[in-house]
Amino acid sequence: MKLNRYILLVLVGMSAFQSVAQDIHFSQFNGSLLNLTPGYTGLFNGDYRVGAIFKSQWQSVPVNYKTFSMSGEKVFRPKEMEKDKLGIGFLFNSDRAGDARYGTTQAYMTGSYIYSGREDTTLSISIGMSAGWCQVGFDYTKMTFDNQYDGLAYNSGLGSNENFTWVSRNFLDINGGLVIQKTFNQIHHVSYALGVYHLTSPKVSYQGNDLSRLDFKFSNCISYNTPIKANTDIILEALLSNQGKNYEIIPHASLKYYLEKRENKAILGGLCFRARDAIVLRMGYTNQTLQSGISYDINISKFTPATNHRGGFEIFINYVIKVKPAFIARKRPCPMFI
Repeated sequence: MKLNRYILLVLVGMSAFQSVAQDIHFSQFNGSLLNLTPGYTGLFNGDYRVGAIFKSQWQSVPVNYKTFSMSGEKVFRPKEMEKDKLGIGFLFNSDRAGDARYGTTQAYMTGSYIYSGREDTTLSISIGMSAGWCQVGFDYTKMTFDNQYDGLAYNSGLGSNENFTWVSRNFLDINGGLVIQKTFNQIHHVSYALGVYHLTSPKVSYQGNDLSRLDFKFSNCISYNTPIKANTDIILEALLSNQGKNYEIIPHASLKYYLEKRENKAILGGLCFRARDAIVLRMGYTNQTLQSGISYDINISKFTPATNHRGGFEIFINYVIKVKPAFIARKRPCPMFI
């Protein structure tokens, strides 16, 4: 039984190598907009935006996955650009998976140009780019091999007779994207986001060759929201992304109920469906410029016998900061008395 356990851990640990073909992803994709596309950099009503999201997946099986992301952005409004503006930000991602602790670490700088259209239109178009340092790797000491079986049991003192040229790789990654937003009749809000990732097709092989590279990734996200009652909005979204032979489709529907509309104080509830993988229960809360959400994945894939339908827990928070302009007293001429 003990030998079988170690064989299982080796197989699961090796499966982490296959996961390099896919990027990290979140069920609440609108909770980490810079991971959706760099076009979202600076696309908000305020001066600064900070956010973080955390996902813990498959706690019911021996090898769980943990993913964390945080970001920060600033908006610049040069006088020469009239209504247009610039956005700059950073994005940090960390992902750990499997017994071999296969990990992905990413640090990006992002930037965007945001075209706000004419004064009589609600159209805005943002074009963004991101560039950053990335590292993928695994912990070789966490792995076990057949050569470490001494005939009776696993013996960690025995050599594995395995030779890896590298146990980690560093590379430059460049991504691009755009976001188009439009409001019709002041109540129908529509947006489309496009993301294009890994334009440099970086190498991630551990054998010193070019056989393993990160595939290009494309993401398309369409969202629509409108009021259906005086204090209730409906939010409809759909995300379609593909990377190599892998693809992901996530339709999402939620209701937003306002407790106080002027203060944007509201609660949200809805469902997502990740095709062939999971049903996602979502809840959220907003208050002025604060946005937060929590979700839970119910696994319906072929992995169900191991997960018992239990999937991933996820939570995010975003906050927009508006800087009040400094008060400048107007100069008034003093009256002259003769």
